[in-house]
Amino acid sequence: MLNIVTVCGNGIGSSLMLKLKIEEICAENGIKASVESSDLNAAKGRNCDLIVTVSELASQFDKSQRVAVTRSYINKKKIQEDILETLQELSN
Repeated sequence: MLNIVTVCGNGIGSSLMLKLKIEEICAENGIKASVESSDLNAAKGRNCDLIVTVSELASQFDKSQRVAVTRSYINKKKIQEDILETLQELSN
């Protein structure tokens, strides 16, 4: 099971919407994942398989953390286009 953390500045609204969309994408593609939303500072110290965020925040993470960049927190089609390949790669 993949451990995924979605990240926005405050960890309340945008990352929660992204979490819900990623859960849908994973379910539709048979990918077992635990998805949590988080703020930027808390996510920096998290041990997880993948962090998903927007490009403005992606550069804030340590190189040892796997980060996938999405163009949207709410547009499911864009999110899927941006991260599905990475999700499938990590789940195999």
